[in-house]
Amino acid sequence: MTGGAPGGAGLPEITSPFPYRVNPHADTARDHLAGWARDAGLVRRESARQRFDRADFGWFAALVYPEANAAHLDLMADWFAWLFLVDDQLDDGLFGRSQDQVGDVVDQMRAVLDGRSPDPAGGGSALPTVVSSLADLWRRTTADAPPGWDRRFIGHLEQCLSTAALWEAGNRIGGIVPPEDVYIANRRHTGAIYVCMDLIEIVRPTRMPDEVRGSREFGAALDAACNVVCWTNDVYSLAKERALGEVHNLVYVVQHHRGLTEHQALERVHAAIDAETGRFLAHERDVLATHPDWAGPLGRYLDGMRTWMRGNLDWSRRTKRYRTSAATGEERPEEYLEGRLTGAER
Repeated sequence: MTGGAPGGAGLPEITSPFPYRVNPHADTARDHLAGWARDAGLVRRESARQRFDRADFGWFAALVYPEANAAHLDLMADWFAWLFLVDDQLDDGLFGRSQDQVGDVVDQMRAVLDGRSPDPAGGGSALPTVVSSLADLWRRTTADAPPGWDRRFIGHLEQCLSTAALWEAGNRIGGIVPPEDVYIANRRHTGAIYVCMDLIEIVRPTRMPDEVRGSREFGAALDAACNVVCWTNDVYSLAKERALGEVHNLVYVVQHHRGLTEHQALERVHAAIDAETGRFLAHERDVLATHPDWAGPLGRYLDGMRTWMRGNLDWSRRTKRYRTSAATGEERPEEYLEGRLTGAER
């Protein structure tokens, strides 16, 4: 696939050494997602529905999980819709600037993951839609989860929703542009990419002992793959995020702290993505050489990381999520943010 490089003329296109792949159930996943998002109450207003459809999360899931069966691909598409809609609430609306409100909703989500009944906030009778829809996702996901998987996934999702989300909210309130190293470490959580990598084990059952999964070599390969995905997203979402005053973007963080122009910062990030891809390949060789007895399951998981890096790039090049945004003046957050998602009517 080809596509123009964001950031203006003179920048090289982001490339990937991994092959293009797409799941044969992509169209059915698209159809399923439209119905699930409607029935779950995630998308109600026409303006929100149009923007949701333009993002094409069903196709995104098909690119990054090309070997999933039809039922699992539907589930992955639903997770993507949920994660991205929560991300919009945190990045684009007032919700992401209120640590108290974020904390209340995260507590309700934690109750769902722990198997408890969450209490409606403020004495109301209904849960926010992001909580009720999470309960449906969790029930369907854990039905096929390998032993111990739920513990790892809950830890990553809690880091995404609690630690990282509250950290971002604090930065927005305080007008803080985080240092590069701090941003890079937290970006893997705010981008929910550890969560998405965990889902590889749902679509491609992969059982490995904790000493392999927790090894330095495996962790290094995982972090490199996650960085490639997150930094690529930052390049393609830059215009939208800067139009909304968002500072949590690697290009802007580099620009701000190094005193560069936006174009120069984009060049740095493009080069960093290439270097990080090379590091992933080196770490991939290391982990396979260090744990030869687990080459089969490791190979499946590593292949899942590869399809994530390539599929994310292909989706980012084609999706209209970042092109039809506040960056172009074609829409405003109040037109697509659904207040009922987080329990705050607009």
